[in-house]
Amino acid sequence: QVQLVESGGGLVQAGGSLRLSCAASGRTLSRYNVGWFRQAPGKEHDFVAAIIWSGERAYYADSVKGRFTISRDNAKNTVYLQMNSLKPEDTAVYYCAAVLRSSAYYYLAGLYDYWGQGTQLTVSS
Repeated sequence: QVQLVESGGGLVQAGGSLRLSCAASGRTLSRYNVGWFRQAPGKEHDFVAAIIWSGERAYYADSVKGRFTISRDNAKNTVYLQMNSLKPEDTAVYYCAAVLRSSAYYYLAGLYDYWGQGTQLTVSS
């Protein structure tokens, strides 16, 4: 099975940038579709971005489109989320998740089989 560990979170001022990393072990991540989700206090997981295993397609929530970029480096077994122009409403615990099977419902948390422990992002105004 694949294990996922997120890193790179922290405290950043509004308008700033940060890059999150999702490092995999146990198995290569190259054949997995990977998504990023975030969870604010008292809320469920919201879709942020996803990338298919080949990297040929990426998808974004409307709330982050144009500001966030998802990418992957299969040689390093790592997926990244570059976050620019951060806003206070981006504050949440960010999780990466992976699934081997394909689905049109890439934006649903229930699709994904493997999850990291999460990393906290706090954006101050």
